[in-house]
Amino acid sequence: MSTYPSRIVCLTEETTETLYLLGEGDRVVGVSGYTVRPPEARRKPRVSAFIHAKYDRIEALEPDLILGFSDLQANIAAELIKRGYPVMVFNQRSVTEILQMIRVLGALIGCTDKANRLVSHLELEIDSIRAAAATLPCRPRVFFEEWDDPLISGIRWVEELVDIAGGDSIFPELRHAKLGKQRIVSAEDVIRRRPDVIIASWCGKAVKPEKIAQRGGWSDVPAIRDGHIYEIKSAYILQPGPAALTEGIRQLHHIIASVAQAKSDISSKPATLAMSRTR
Repeated sequence: MSTYPSRIVCLTEETTETLYLLGEGDRVVGVSGYTVRPPEARRKPRVSAFIHAKYDRIEALEPDLILGFSDLQANIAAELIKRGYPVMVFNQRSVTEILQMIRVLGALIGCTDKANRLVSHLELEIDSIRAAAATLPCRPRVFFEEWDDPLISGIRWVEELVDIAGGDSIFPELRHAKLGKQRIVSAEDVIRRRPDVIIASWCGKAVKPEKIAQRGGWSDVPAIRDGHIYEIKSAYILQPGPAALTEGIRQLHHIIASVAQAKSDISSKPATLAMSRTR
């Protein structure tokens, strides 16, 4: 019998990606059907959706550890525990908690040093984005749209990454709300707070910028007026793991930096025109 778990089922993508980044992907025997990172993990047996699992398929894999995420998988976890399996359910909601999850997972499988090195690498990535953001000419107002009907603002780690990437969330008071229903906002609130950019990520379906642009009463919102509507795929930003702290934050910064530069260019035009007229 192995000293540490060697047959691990991951019910969400972030633990799968973490295990691969630790060089321990061979221990993963089953994954979520939504897994896209890393690509080679998609060859593993798919045993679950987010709130549903194929218990017979999991049992056939004879796992010695099952990893899940959040209260939304509580029923799956309870059933697997009743069937006699060791289950670890993480509930990370902030950048700090994501890094903690990586350290805890590393310790669970006997790879503490590897996990600490991975965390250090991710912290350097975050610090480099923060430093680049500090040089932007302004901080655009950002509405991160996690869902379109009803409108839901970004979960905590996303809002924190928006700040690190150089933007100011228009709903900072909601970032600590853990449940989606606690982050529902009205169209009127979005209009009133006048975001410079809308970044949408609708888990499970593609974002349609033209649909956002055509919302009634939104035509005077700066993001709509200036055409600053963007999508970041949910696999890169709504998975509370390494993807969000690498590709996700990079995409956020790229979008926010381009909007900040565009705003700066527009604000400098009147002064430039005035100077040219006095010559």
